[in-house]
Amino acid sequence: MAKKDLLSVYDLRAEEISVLLEEAFKFKSDKKYLDVFKGRTLGMIFENPSTRTRVSFSTAMIQLGGLPISLDPENLQRKRGESIHDTAVVLSGYLDGLVIRALRHCDTEEFAKFSTIPVVNALSDREHPCQSLADIMTIMEFYKAKTVENLKEIKIVYIGDGNNVANSLLAVSAVLGLNFTLISPQQYLPKKDILDKALECALSSGAKIKITSNTSEIKDADVVYTDVWFSMGIYESKKEDRKRIFMPYQVNEALLKKTSSRCIVLHCLPAVRGNEITAEIMDKYGYSIFTQAENRLYSQKAVLLRLL
Repeated sequence: MAKKDLLSVYDLRAEEISVLLEEAFKFKSDKKYLDVFKGRTLGMIFENPSTRTRVSFSTAMIQLGGLPISLDPENLQRKRGESIHDTAVVLSGYLDGLVIRALRHCDTEEFAKFSTIPVVNALSDREHPCQSLADIMTIMEFYKAKTVENLKEIKIVYIGDGNNVANSLLAVSAVLGLNFTLISPQQYLPKKDILDKALECALSSGAKIKITSNTSEIKDADVVYTDVWFSMGIYESKKEDRKRIFMPYQVNEALLKKTSSRCIVLHCLPAVRGNEITAEIMDKYGYSIFTQAENRLYSQKAVLLRLL
């Protein structure tokens, strides 16, 4: 079988996503350890901090019988100027797969180009595809949807920064034909090429995609999703300006009064309580938010099983 990477949600067809989710639910219902990856290794490079992605991929690999190897970017020869090409070729001779959290999406693409092993995007400045799989799994779980088709009447709203997480949620909704609204200040909406690709995909999938800056579009939402306003430390110098701009988009009690009576709240974590979400709402909806985090493990297992 030809090598397959997961750099973007668009690397997966709707049918493949459905299969991955089906496998993820099987992993969750039957928590037996397997030894399908006995003697196999997964390299992991994290150029940015990680809790859920690092631990879920490590645990997934171990529970599938393999060995995760953490590769500290500070101690790799890349730090001294070795090219991605040379690093990718060398690592392909040692490992069975590579998970990478890169500062730049183009670096992830370059690793995949020169690697002969599967490469997984563990978050870049453009996308977070693995997160979006766990997100859809969680929505299916809480709405007791047996198939992705059953989600098409669920109104999913992402509110906040149009960042990498928003991009992947937009992409997965477009691929699966879902009802998705993205609400963000005008200057922080996803880039035009990202929006254009999602809208083009929606034409064939039947997805209902709405992009807006109007918070009233949260009305009747069944799922409200938010993320931090300061992604990956890039905007440290502009925190106060961003807080002022984003505060009307905070997920709080007043905002949620406009949603459906069955609405759940999601957050990919880590959360900054008092910024994008209040502490009150974070605690009230902890049951859905922390289930979402746990589901990273099962969806990651499904990804590894398919790619490796």
